[in-house]
Amino acid sequence: MCMKHFVERFAEAAQNNWHKPAVCDYRGETFLYADVATHIAKLHIVFERLGVKVGDKIAISANNTARWGISYLAIVSYRAVAVPILNGFTAENLQKLVDHSDSVALFTERKMWANMSAEQMPQLKGAICIEDFTELWSKDEILKDVMPNLQQLFRAKYPQGMKRKFVHYEVGGPDDLNTISYTSGTTSSPKGIMLSNNNISSNITFGVNRIKMPLGSSIVSMLPLAHLYGLAFEFIYPICSGATIYFLGKMPTPTLLMQAFRDVRPYMLITVPLVLEKIIRNKVIPTLEKPALKLALKIPGLSNIILSSVRKKILASFGGNMKHIIIGGAAISGPIEVLLKQIKLPYTVGYGMTECGPLIGYEDWYDFAIRSCGKPVDGMEVRIDSTDPQNVAGEIQVCGDNVMLGYYKQPDVTAATFTDDGYMKTGDLGVMDKYGNIYIKGRSKNMILTANGQNVYPEEIEELLNAMPHVRESIIISRKNRIIAIVATDNDDSNPLTKQQLETIMKSNIIMLNQKLPAYAQVADFEILADDFERTPKNSIKRFLYK
Repeated sequence: MCMKHFVERFAEAAQNNWHKPAVCDYRGETFLYADVATHIAKLHIVFERLGVKVGDKIAISANNTARWGISYLAIVSYRAVAVPILNGFTAENLQKLVDHSDSVALFTERKMWANMSAEQMPQLKGAICIEDFTELWSKDEILKDVMPNLQQLFRAKYPQGMKRKFVHYEVGGPDDLNTISYTSGTTSSPKGIMLSNNNISSNITFGVNRIKMPLGSSIVSMLPLAHLYGLAFEFIYPICSGATIYFLGKMPTPTLLMQAFRDVRPYMLITVPLVLEKIIRNKVIPTLEKPALKLALKIPGLSNIILSSVRKKILASFGGNMKHIIIGGAAISGPIEVLLKQIKLPYTVGYGMTECGPLIGYEDWYDFAIRSCGKPVDGMEVRIDSTDPQNVAGEIQVCGDNVMLGYYKQPDVTAATFTDDGYMKTGDLGVMDKYGNIYIKGRSKNMILTANGQNVYPEEIEELLNAMPHVRESIIISRKNRIIAIVATDNDDSNPLTKQQLETIMKSNIIMLNQKLPAYAQVADFEILADDFERTPKNSIKRFLYK
């Protein structure tokens, strides 16, 4: 199905909200919709002078800022292909991805460019400083002539200045390549996910039709814009809805985040479980565990009053205007989710992946089934590759408007990712009930096959263990046919436990854990990490390091 292009939606939003704030750096720069349109027009002049053609690739790698968003819009409205790259990579790996993507231009930060070599990116024509849109480098020194004279060039093209009537862009066909998103950059064969105009526009259309963000709303953006979850739903969807987006830059502290919520009063929160769980554990659970409240919660009628009061306090701490809390990226802790349901917080857990730009499953919070990750979104079909899809986990396979074109320069990998009848293999294991609710059991690559042929899903065990005393996070692995728990502890810095005390607590935790598990899934031993888990730039645990 051909969707209305999201660039067209942005153009309409800009025309209708010309003098309203569009993108802001929290406690920093603010750009009105008129300013965004003006900068886009200027960057189009820069692209023209560099000789950028329709379909050429332009990379972005930097911290989340308002100018990051403007750069992305400038690229896709020019009908070039945006290549967002996580800024957590080394300069060497960033060079490899810019080269692999065939990018002809790059937006990045001065400090990153200082460690890069243009010689390692032979197709590059120019590098632009994203902090102020000035020249970092250009082949044949083209930008040395353009950048100092950009305002003059702009006035020559727009003698009346930028007006609403000039905000119109060519968008191309629905299957034209729009964005290449890299899933990694540390391997010899990085996977560049090719997303079409229709892939991303379908996601934005879903947001417009189902979430319905009102004009004049605000949102706090904290997820990486180089990841499709943050890009699509913390930036593209809000700006196409005429909202104001406040970028926090790097991952904020809980204190700064809560202050931003109070200042911005966001309409919705797009987040990962870790952020919300920290807030609930620090702000809500200590209150509910007070003896007087625990007693009161057992009294019929009074418990509802208390839980309603807790919900109001949470929403007030989020700014008092929050109508949707959308969680994605991983499963939320079971006990935390039960609590969220008890207090009737307006949360929902979605399901997606970069290959789907990102949405696969979603359900409105008031209809959301606990422990699920929603139902297939509009334009998507989901099936479970299992003899009994409702009860026996099988690979989740999908097809529809959101599914990628394939992996850039990897036709063999692309072919292996799709079934003969055109469904994409997600690599996730799950079941789907008779109502269409999807329940994820784990990643197929993480599944442990025991010596007696039983399937063990680490994520299910991890969820139980993570809810136990002094466990911050854990992973379950197999070593020499033994199931091992590796634990990062939640040790209070103000009153830290000794190593021996932690080991005693973890031994007790494992005993309690095994009481909840079948014999074939019993945890044989545990290890306590001295520090936190090492993570990818997307904040996933590098499981391979601990096997």
